Amino acid sequence: MEGQNFERIPLQKLNTGHYQLSLKINNKHGDFILDTGASTSCIGFESVSYFILNTKESEIKAAGAGATDMETKIAVNNLLEIGGVKLIDQDIIIFDLSHINSALHQVDENEIHGILGADLLKRLRAVIDYGRNCLYIR
Repeated sequence: MEGQNFERIPLQKLNTGHYQLSLKINNKHGDFILDTGASTSCIGFESVSYFILNTKESEIKAAGAGATDMETKIAVNNLLEIGGVKLIDQDIIIFDLSHINSALHQVDENEIHGILGADLLKRLRAVIDYGRNCLYIR
């Protein structure tokens, strides 16, 4: 894949079976779960100040495993970096990730800042290599 101008991003397999990766938003490092089933990437409300996000009200309602109609906000015009790939003017949904972080605590994993979902995976032309525990993007 590297020969086709893809960049290799290492993934860490968690005790939950999920994969985690590191990325930067507005020059701040964060830990994110890779979730191909999440239609939209998001950050937890508790990480808004850490990533220096300017949030706005949003009419979008979030739904996930075991939860529906969750309130969201949106942060616009952010810089997102994964490895050497930069996405400028990236909008990010903000919502409550406490239920996810609670589940991670139950299996002795650290909290995450957010979820990298299908919207950004598609934009990055992502290919997941489960055998090598890595993500290829460009």
